[in-house]
Amino acid sequence: MDVSSPRTEASSMDPSSKLFCCRSVRRCIPLVYRQELYHILCMTGPLVASHILNYLLPFVITMFCGRLGNSVLAGYGMASATINITAATGGGLALAADTLISQTFGGKNLHRVGIILQRSVLILLIFCLPCWGLLINTQPLLLLLGQDPEVDMPLLYQFYSRVFFWLLYFSGSAAANTISQVYICVFLYLYIRWKKLHVETWGGWSCDSLQEWNGYMKLAIPSTMMLCFDWWIYEIGGFLAGMLGELDLAAQHAVNMLAVIGYMFPLGIQGAACVRVGNALGAGDTAGAIRTSKVSLTCAGLQTVFVFQINVLKMQKCKCLNVFFCSVLKCVSMGILLGSGQQKIAAVINFFGYYCIGLPTGTSLMFAAKLDVVGFWLGLLICTCVQSSFFIAVIFKLNWERVTKEAVERAGKRKTPAMSTLDSLTARHIEVCLMTFTNGDEYMSVNSNDQNEEPDVEEKPSVLLSTAQLILRRGLTTLAALLILAVGITVHLTVPLPEVSVRANTTLDSNFTTPSSLIHSTSVSI
Repeated sequence: MDVSSPRTEASSMDPSSKLFCCRSVRRCIPLVYRQELYHILCMTGPLVASHILNYLLPFVITMFCGRLGNSVLAGYGMASATINITAATGGGLALAADTLISQTFGGKNLHRVGIILQRSVLILLIFCLPCWGLLINTQPLLLLLGQDPEVDMPLLYQFYSRVFFWLLYFSGSAAANTISQVYICVFLYLYIRWKKLHVETWGGWSCDSLQEWNGYMKLAIPSTMMLCFDWWIYEIGGFLAGMLGELDLAAQHAVNMLAVIGYMFPLGIQGAACVRVGNALGAGDTAGAIRTSKVSLTCAGLQTVFVFQINVLKMQKCKCLNVFFCSVLKCVSMGILLGSGQQKIAAVINFFGYYCIGLPTGTSLMFAAKLDVVGFWLGLLICTCVQSSFFIAVIFKLNWERVTKEAVERAGKRKTPAMSTLDSLTARHIEVCLMTFTNGDEYMSVNSNDQNEEPDVEEKPSVLLSTAQLILRRGLTTLAALLILAVGITVHLTVPLPEVSVRANTTLDSNFTTPSSLIHSTSVSI
């Protein structure tokens, strides 16, 4: 009785016992996997809720625009597709911070986390300048691509309403969208200050944030390509649907908004997997990163099976939604590769999958086979199945020891004199034996690295730029971005726009069209 009491007490203290109440299930699943699943689900819940709430804003706008008619809905769909092209690029640049911050935080180099955040903010602010120069010239570009002028005019009106709504006449949906985004930023800042989440990682603005931009961009460029190849394919589908007519464009946008709901849960698992894998690799825990990958992929696989079992009848009626449920494994795999810093692999797979398989197949079915929007989604369904297979194969063939070494270097820490081989094996054996009595709150709770008496030393960059070099290089980068913005403004003010039909101007002035049975036509066409 006395021998079993410590084990019973440790089991009761285990947080995963809240998830696995059945004793037989606890005997079948090892403790480390139960703990990992518990932590992933704890992170996935808030992430899913956050994604859904962020998604509800454009979803509600879509519903209100749909009540105004096909032209307004098509115009909003085209506006969303156009703005999302630049938004995807900025989001891809920000994904490099997900890799660096998760690995650096796992390596316990907390001060460096704040510097990485400052670096990412500065890079994204500079990137916004050329984006503005492009967006103010979207109307002539879309007209040159053969888009319907009746759709392009609401696009331009909606864009100006979002960015310069205090200078021009604005629509209610655009104003609500802008105010909501500002509200989110302000309250996120206030929440961080209130909970003092920044105390350990934020040391104030530092000139160190101007250093190591090359290292950041080595991850940011592949991250951007990975996300853009994934995101742009759906926006390309919107442009192709616009060539068929406003009804097909409106249907494409409506189906896209509905189908994304099923993508929220794997997106939450993706974020949790990225953080857990990054923390484990930054701490030097290779086994923990592999364990997180296995548990995350298992959760994604179970969700796919569950969705197809429950919604098999709905899937038969709407084949367009199948692609989102088939992309569950792909989404989670991208999170694992993102946390491990292997964005190049994900970018290559996305490029060949979407643009060498999916887009040619979807375009052929869309126009040659005359399947319209359904043909495009069938092409995506084929390429998504191929991508998922490649992602899973790459993850299980990955050299995790090499990835761990790279992550520790990115964390900006080097180890003090290493232990001997015998000491390493002994410490690892002790770690495995004592894992049963740990609470699993941290990856490195009983890791051998924490047993060293000498603390880890922060590793400074091998080459630091001087003040003059920083001013020259960062100044030239900012100047180039400002020049692109100036060129965009000049083109917008001097180059005349193509003539727009009277019908399009009438649509813009009234901002109303005859309501139609779009929902019914959408459900029949797909």
